[in-house]
Amino acid sequence: MPSFYKSYEPYISPFDPCPPLQVKTYSTPPNLYFEFQPPNLPQFPPLEALRKGTLWQPLYDPYYSPYERARE
Repeated sequence: MPSFYKSYEPYISPFDPCPPLQVKTYSTPPNLYFEFQPPNLPQFPPLEALRKGTLWQPLYDPYYSPYERARE
């Protein structure tokens, strides 16, 4: 199973006026990992699908900030 969170180490300039972030993290959507849409994917009920923004359960990915996840 691929990780939906990726990270990288940005270039840090010696002249940077602020303390830099050593590692930056970003989220990737689940649809990047589907080569094609398989048949018979589980679906949300219509009202819940409108709230979540997708009909198919495997494609739902709520966004959490990396800092928000650290507090949990």
